[in-house]
Amino acid sequence: MENHGDHFHEAQYTDQNGVLQTTKIPVVQELARKGITNLPQRFITSPQTLSATTQVEVPTIDLLKLRVESDSSRYRELAKLAGAAKEWGMFLVANHGVHDSVLDSVKDVVMGFFGLSFEEKKKSVGSFMSVDNMGYGRNFVRSENQPLDWIDRMTMVASPVDDENLRVWPKKPHNFREVMVKYAEETQVIFSDLLQAMAEALSLDKNAFLQQFEPKRSEPDLAIGITPHSDASGLTLLIQFGANDGLQVLKDNKWLSPIWPQDMLLVNIGDLMEIMSNGKVTSSWHRATTSTNYERFSVAVFYNPPPDAEIEPMRGENSGEGMYKKVNVREYVKHYYKISPTVGKEAILYAKVV
Repeated sequence: MENHGDHFHEAQYTDQNGVLQTTKIPVVQELARKGITNLPQRFITSPQTLSATTQVEVPTIDLLKLRVESDSSRYRELAKLAGAAKEWGMFLVANHGVHDSVLDSVKDVVMGFFGLSFEEKKKSVGSFMSVDNMGYGRNFVRSENQPLDWIDRMTMVASPVDDENLRVWPKKPHNFREVMVKYAEETQVIFSDLLQAMAEALSLDKNAFLQQFEPKRSEPDLAIGITPHSDASGLTLLIQFGANDGLQVLKDNKWLSPIWPQDMLLVNIGDLMEIMSNGKVTSSWHRATTSTNYERFSVAVFYNPPPDAEIEPMRGENSGEGMYKKVNVREYVKHYYKISPTVGKEAILYAKVV
């Protein structure tokens, strides 16, 4: 095994014989700070056959227009939302209502945490090695020989905020929890409005999707984040800082780089929404690229139905034949983590009608 000093993440995985294994992975931030000239073998992947050559404007949805009760501009925005969800699985959100001060606070605490020394980050997080993919370190590790993403990650459950979930929340910066809880609360309002609007845009009852996230408490995950993937979520809300590029989406067999103004949030349609909509909307296949010139930070809030919920495809006049079947959320996410990363949208085949 390559030696990179004392700075490494530990990750657990179950090998093909069903035995729980532990592997040590070099810390990306520490490697970058040293100014390495030779990339460790574990981070070297085969050349991509598809490359991003084009910046593109993805659809922008004005949430303020969707929040108006009845207006011609609202109906145009609903049609725009339906098109974005079907054709892209991704869209920007303008006039989202989250105050700049909230977003600035998120930026400050995230950069504050990752600005700590590796030893301080490890001390600040209660547990950073777990097969449930929570904490500071690495996830999606399945073997010693797997090519790894160039990323360090902090993942925790934002709701409910109980003792079990708080064990992996950073204790530094001191206001990390306060800021992230506030942000999670504000994103939940956005998610609820988008789910209702998306149902209306597809000519369904406005609560057709939202009711599968309620009445039980939903569980947004906050992930600090690259291989290509779709999200095992209902919806994912993203902000980024440190750079305004890096995210790419696959459309028409081409990798495209969305133009992402800093005052907008970005929404990805997740696998669970594709299942619930019976394929009427599509989860996006996306990735993030690296740079030798700067650090890129992103905060993703994954909005899911409760783990024990069973989600099912919509039923209505325009639902068409059944493409997907009813699935348990916990079992789907467990399957997703078990087989990821993959070369395509293989995880969602688990929910396909055969």
